Amino acid sequence: MLLANSVNLDTALKLPAPDIEALIQGRAIAAMPRTFIDPGRKFALYPTDASINLLPTEQYYRSNFLSIAQTAFAQLNSETVTIKAWAKCELCQIIDNSEALGALSQLTIWTTEALQQILSKRPYIFLTYLRVYPLTQPIEAPVDSKGQFVHFSPLQAVFEDKPVLSDRVFTQQRHQLEHRLPPPHPELEELQNAIAQLSINNLTGKELDRDIKIFLGWTESLHLRQSDPDLDWINTIADLGNRSKENEGTSNYQAGTDFEIVVRNSLEFLGFTVDYFHKGGAGGVDVFCSQPYPLVGECKAGRKIPNPTAVQLLNLGMLRLQSKELFQQAAKLIIGPGEPTTQLNDAAIIQGMAIINPETLEKLVKLQSKHRNSVDLFKLKDYLKPGQSDDEVEKYIAQVEKEIRLRSHLVQLVKNYLQNTGLDNAGVEALHGAYFSSNPPQPLKTEEMHDILIELSSPLTGYLGRIKGKDWGSDRFYFLRDLPAA
Repeated sequence: MLLANSVNLDTALKLPAPDIEALIQGRAIAAMPRTFIDPGRKFALYPTDASINLLPTEQYYRSNFLSIAQTAFAQLNSETVTIKAWAKCELCQIIDNSEALGALSQLTIWTTEALQQILSKRPYIFLTYLRVYPLTQPIEAPVDSKGQFVHFSPLQAVFEDKPVLSDRVFTQQRHQLEHRLPPPHPELEELQNAIAQLSINNLTGKELDRDIKIFLGWTESLHLRQSDPDLDWINTIADLGNRSKENEGTSNYQAGTDFEIVVRNSLEFLGFTVDYFHKGGAGGVDVFCSQPYPLVGECKAGRKIPNPTAVQLLNLGMLRLQSKELFQQAAKLIIGPGEPTTQLNDAAIIQGMAIINPETLEKLVKLQSKHRNSVDLFKLKDYLKPGQSDDEVEKYIAQVEKEIRLRSHLVQLVKNYLQNTGLDNAGVEALHGAYFSSNPPQPLKTEEMHDILIELSSPLTGYLGRIKGKDWGSDRFYFLRDLPAA
């Protein structure tokens, strides 16, 4: 029995492993099977080795994709394959020698030389446009060297509700490829490839890599961050701080070190510049951040924060920073589990040190993960009050979430207004009028709404587009992409 949005698969299409990786990453929407694929046909994507290609890997794939291609081939197993996605054919074009292969190459992962080589061996290239869906559970299958399709037994049930690319992004990429429109940002594609290689162990680099992919239309913000395994560490912050892993045999020293590492990663993810010269350990301050303002921190994993922690942070901070003035100017943060004792809380208040639980830090990082750059570190500093500060930081998180809900509401308002009226864009006065009949989250003056619409139409956010008028009242706005509030 099929559930809603479910599909039964009984076959898998063989494609080179890098081609499937490009489809899963959202940087490609087309493949080159050896035969014509009927539109509407659905199948799993079965990765194969380089023997299926007519040229060596270095000549077959474009330079900005070559490193990914080499990695994809290197990860193949000689006995089994891992199937990570399935696809539905949306269109199959027949390409012959009259086609401008250079233009096609610029829009895909293959070199012009590879396309020419295929046409020298075959009468046509079958360019198949694929709507790709990741599998919730990968399928392990034995290596099969025969034919273009592999058959499953029994049938595999998959779901059609979460494609790699949204309807809007897929339609945009399909239009570009069908009409051979030049890629709008080839330089960014080259930059993304370089950053991807440099960011393997660098959180800031990974974030920049993700942002470029979003800008290029290879993915969308919410889908990427919720599914990115590189961010799984965020869910471990509270557990590491509360020593939830001590029953697995983790020593006290190792538990403390693990928590220090995840705290430094967290602060870096929030936007602080972590000074790794001050790396903790015996006799060292656990965390020192130099930008956008100095911050010193002490991390305590366990059941509770020891009473001497405030004194320890005071002594080690001044010793290691070697500047009483710098230490006094710095934000001072203690991160550890449980309620602080009266003695610790009083000492923290006297020394201007904020105390927060690991759970609070995890909430902050999750907020930043869902909504990039939503955490304003200078505003956050105002909520890091001396003493137990979890309630204050929770207030800040609630305030940010309220602001995001308002902006999400305005993006949806523009989208709905244009759909209902059939217009391509709308002025701020009309949108302000529609706002009051849209169950608004809070009252807004026209000028206030305009300021937020400008923010949402910035090239760095890109939720709305803006047609600038002679004055602010004649600006017009149009919808680009959703802003999920959750």
